[in-house]
This record gives sequence, structure tokens and C-alpha cells, in this order.
Amino acid sequence: MKQFFARGLVVMAGVVSLPASFSHLTHRSATAVPVPHEDSRLGTLRSFFREIDCPALDYAATFLEAADDNDLDWRLLPGIAYVESTCGKVAQNNNLFGWNSGRTDFPSPAAAIHTVAHRLTHSPLYRNKGVDEILATYNRNAEYAQKVKSVMQRIAASE
Repeated sequence: MKQFFARGLVVMAGVVSLPASFSHLTHRSATAVPVPHEDSRLGTLRSFFREIDCPALDYAATFLEAADDNDLDWRLLPGIAYVESTCGKVAQNNNLFGWNSGRTDFPSPAAAIHTVAHRLTHSPLYRNKGVDEILATYNRNAEYAQKVKSVMQRIAASE
């Protein structure tokens, strides 16, 4: 019982100490509508993640929820995650996206997914931009956008 109680305190301390930049996650997760299991995108994304033996497989639905919640192309976040960390294979501190040049620590991969999706939609740097403009802002390397878009095509043809 003491061990259970101690673990609860650690979890509670982690929640209380959640950085302000993640504050939108608590409200969002309370109102999220899960991606239906019959959504064909879910099977497609899971198949892609399985094909590359990707640690992010467990978060396929989270990628779709975050994309839908933020009106993003559903393949964009997995595409960036693939280019940046091979979908989590080389991610440090749950930072699947190399966000902030890899310096940002996220409390979980799900938090990283939702936070980056939110920023790509709501940050003044990215707001009201299409995929090409988002990618050009995300990483100014001339070849970066093409790499991510190639992965997006590998996940599924343009819709």
C-alpha cells in the first residue's frame, strides 16, 4: 500500500509540475473524441509503423487525433517524426519531432504529438500555412520538405 501511495505522489508531482507550454493538453484530452477504429487512416498508419518497426505504433490514434484537432494533414506529423527520429527510434526525452532542435523534453510521446500539432496550427510562425510553408519554417534545409513529403506519400497517396 505504501508503494502504491508513493507512486501516486510521484505521478501527482509530475502532473503538478507540467510546464505551462503543455497546459493546453489537459483541457484537450478531456474533450477529445477518439478516432473510430473503423477509420481507414488508422489501419494505414499502423501498417506503415509496423513496416518500419516503429516505436510510435502505439500512438497511431494519437497522431490522427492531434491532426484532426488541429486541422493538419494526418500524414504530416508521422512524416516529420520519421525524418526527425525514425518515429521514435532515436528520440530522446519523448521528443519524436526534434522540436526546438531536440532540446525540448516532453512528459510523454502523446504530449509531444499534441503539443507539436497545436504549435503547427496556432503559433504565429506556422498559423495559416500549408504543408510546404510549414515544413519550410520547421526546417530551413532545402531538402527537408521533400524528405517529409516523400514519407507522407509512402504512408498514403495524397487525398
